[in-house]
Amino acid sequence: MSEEEEERSLDEERSDQTEEIIKTGSVTPAKGKHVIHCLTIVGQIEGHYILPPQNKTTKYEHVIPQLVAIQQDPTIEGLIIILNTVGGDVEAGLAIAELISGMNKPTVSLVLGGGHSIGVPLACSAKQSFIVPSATMTIHPVRMNGLVLGVPQTLSYFDKMQERIVRFVAENSGISSQRFRELMMTTGELMMDVGTVLDGDAAVQEGLIDHLGGLGDAIACLYELIESTPKEDAQ
Repeated sequence: MSEEEEERSLDEERSDQTEEIIKTGSVTPAKGKHVIHCLTIVGQIEGHYILPPQNKTTKYEHVIPQLVAIQQDPTIEGLIIILNTVGGDVEAGLAIAELISGMNKPTVSLVLGGGHSIGVPLACSAKQSFIVPSATMTIHPVRMNGLVLGVPQTLSYFDKMQERIVRFVAENSGISSQRFRELMMTTGELMMDVGTVLDGDAAVQEGLIDHLGGLGDAIACLYELIESTPKEDAQ
């Protein structure tokens, strides 16, 4: 291949990656040591209802097909998930988290800025999780906007939904379900709410996140997972 053809090929690849970032907020760089897919989960997790256009959102109907494609694509060796989210739709967030935790390819998550509310199970869903020291994670009970019927069945529904979150986090991190509930129900820390805000160091100490580190640490960990995973298991 001539230098001119090689340059044209690189330009086309950059153009494709830019288009992929604009459309889906994700990219699959192929020039590194291993081919990994970078998925960003930012803003608010959008579920069954469309949020106002001024909201920065991650749409679950965009993310779910991407995860299926990543799992099926033999050229993609691993997945890194970058999180900076305020939370959002509980069922949509849990659906994405369950898909990530069910992948048999190497996965690593990195919390930047914040991984709040339903962002907590999303951060825990990867096989290894990282958080930068300046990031924070807010743990609080399930809340609902709009009309709520004041009947026992509503409280029972909230309790069951909350239990799904507690169980998922406890199964996919180093924190116990009892400790997670304690952090969830703490009073006096959040104004007009119950719950706990953890910075990066505290999240690791609590066992919620595996490691304190940045992008380089997360990618190095992902490469190690890829190299230690038998090829037939990574497909």
